[in-house]
Formats: sequence, structure tokens, C-alpha cells
Amino acid sequence: MKAGTRALGIAESYRGERGRSTLAGAVVRASRVVDGFVLGSCTVGGTDATEAIVALHDRLDRADVNYLFVSGIAPAWYNVLDLKHLHDATEMPVLSISFEESPGLEPALRSEFSGDGLATRLDTYRAQPPRHRCSVNDETLFVRSVGIDGGDAEAVVRGFTPEGGRPEPLRVARLAARAADS
Repeated sequence: MKAGTRALGIAESYRGERGRSTLAGAVVRASRVVDGFVLGSCTVGGTDATEAIVALHDRLDRADVNYLFVSGIAPAWYNVLDLKHLHDATEMPVLSISFEESPGLEPALRSEFSGDGLATRLDTYRAQPPRHRCSVNDETLFVRSVGIDGGDAEAVVRGFTPEGGRPEPLRVARLAARAADS
């Protein structure tokens, strides 16, 4: 991967009882150079995270960004992301990275929601591509991707993860979200 290849990483942080979760976007080059930030928010327990991420991307207005990384599939207490919509809206390959093995979100969604709230989240969640295990620097990540095939997605994840098990765009975005949320 070329050193100047850029990715926008999106992570969230929630502290307190405000009902909003801070979203931070960090543009990071494969060479680890941080190249931009954007901040926003989404509703805790809502259904607006996908559109909030689209808005962050649009506010950045950066044609030089090649990939969109998102931390997980359901930020802000089950505000389930629609990865295909993110891909269509940003015209970039989208990679959702999670860091723990799990049986999936359906049991937790069923436990926390009912009626239309549950149906909406289940429909969105079930429409997402499956997770694939990816080994990076002796760590295991789980990757969902849209707009890029599995093998290429793994190569991109590795290219943006020079050490440890968290891709640099997500690591930096998480730091920014936490700082903004404090």
C-alpha cells in the first residue's frame, strides 16, 4: 500500500446521560500521518448513526480519502449501521471492524428492543455482510466489507495496522472521540 493512501476512521465515545454519543472521524495516511478530523454525534439507542457518518464524510469534503473504516456495526447502544448505504453515499469501500468474537447482535437486540424499534434494527442488521476473521500482528479482528472483496479488505486492514490490533484510522478516531466527549 502506498504511504499516501488515506482512510477515514470513525469511532464513537459516550459518557454521561446526554442521550448523544460523540462521533469522531480521523483521516490517516497508511504512513500513519494524521491528515484531518471531523466531529459529530448520533442518538444513543437511535437509528441515525448511518446518516451521521454520511454527514461527517460530506463535511470533510475530501476527494483524496480512499477507504472508510467504522468501529463496529452498532455504535451508540445499538444504533445499527447500514454499510451498503455508507458505501453508496461515500462512494468508497467501507470496512466495519470489530475486535471481539460474538454470536452476533440478534439476541441483544431482542433483549433490548421490541415492536418497530426491533424490526428496524433487525432488518438493517440482517442486511449487512457477514464478518470474516482477520489476523493482524498476532491479533484477531473481525471485518465486514462493502465495495471491496474479502482478500483485498484484509490487505487494506493490514496496511493501516502497523502495530497492535487496531487500524490506525480507528485508533486515532477513538482518541479524538474520547477527548471531545470528556
